[in-house]
Amino acid sequence: MGGGGQLTEPGEPVSGRDGGVYTWEEVQRHCSRNDQWLVIDRKVYNITQWAKRHPGGFRVISHYAGEDATAAIIQDFNTLRAQMEKKGLFRAEPLFFCLHLGHILLLEALAWLIIWLWGTSWVLTFLCSVMLATAQSQAGWLQHDFGHLSVFKKSSWNHILQKFIIGHLKGASANWWNHRHFQHHAKPNIFSKDPDVNMLHVFVLGATQPVEYGIKKIKYMPYHRQHQYFFLVGPPLLIPVYFHIQIMHTMISRRDWVDLAWSMSYYLRYFSCYVPLYGLFGSLVLISFVRFLESHWFVWVTQMNHLPMDIDHEKRQDWLTMQLQATCNIEQSVFNDWFSGHLNFQIEHHLFPTMPRHNYHLVAPLVRDLCDKHGVPYQMKTMWQGLTDVVGSLKNSGDLWLDAYLHK
Repeated sequence: MGGGGQLTEPGEPVSGRDGGVYTWEEVQRHCSRNDQWLVIDRKVYNITQWAKRHPGGFRVISHYAGEDATAAIIQDFNTLRAQMEKKGLFRAEPLFFCLHLGHILLLEALAWLIIWLWGTSWVLTFLCSVMLATAQSQAGWLQHDFGHLSVFKKSSWNHILQKFIIGHLKGASANWWNHRHFQHHAKPNIFSKDPDVNMLHVFVLGATQPVEYGIKKIKYMPYHRQHQYFFLVGPPLLIPVYFHIQIMHTMISRRDWVDLAWSMSYYLRYFSCYVPLYGLFGSLVLISFVRFLESHWFVWVTQMNHLPMDIDHEKRQDWLTMQLQATCNIEQSVFNDWFSGHLNFQIEHHLFPTMPRHNYHLVAPLVRDLCDKHGVPYQMKTMWQGLTDVVGSLKNSGDLWLDAYLHK
């Protein structure tokens, strides 16, 4: 039985004797009104004082004193999911997704039209680039919806629309994205299992990996400076360099000719539209700049929900606890919803990945109540805090590496 853990405000992690390990017999003795311990995910928490402030009432949490409350959390989650299904929150609104696709196509058309009508000046070219990057980013969020089968009842329709959007509108591969992204959902922030935390030795993440690298004297990069060089090799290069190479290699090596054809249809359309206006070299520069802008957008949105959270090796946690420890939310607003493709509701997305995103705001208060009831952290941040926490977490990990590298 683990004798400690991180639980922000609710409950005190109990430091155990002899390495922080308690037996079940010891835990079960702490079940009186003035002395209450409980276990969540094999960690022991002293909830004696916090139980008095428990949102669900003193009696609710006291029922689990001296017991393992993990199963109760999962049972309540399953009940919540059944309630959401009964309320129809897993049914999509077709108009929402039609309008979303429409505004992407409109941006693509207007970006080309202003150049065709008024010329290729620097100002108009920059405006065109911003509009194309916006369309690309929003198409990325939209294909994500279809990839999670959250729009149509028939899986085949979701697959077709995903291939159209990620293939014809973005030039990427649906199968590549699905293979990568579903691993992330299955094991978020778990080294060797979540591709999103595979940093190829460029960065060290979390609290465990930096110390391991430091002790082993691994120094592929000056990791104590990673919060600074992140701005040079992270947001600018992920999509235009790393993802682009990986996508093309994956489609060709796996002989995924269907996705390759969808991808090539994007480039055929793009160069047919812009080579007459910019020439071949100018068109290549334009699409590279668009990918550069899109990459910044994508990296900051996706990393603010996960990078500052718990990142570690496999702990064999239950699915629900693992999802909550690896994700956080960003405050809701019309802009934040649109800007992030509703991934500001990252907790709800990970708990209900097939739910249409326009319903996340309806289920979020219920999820938060569930977390409060069981004393499980539910983190909500401002957009600015989420962005700055990305840099802060990289700095903290880099400092841990340097300390271990020099002194251990």
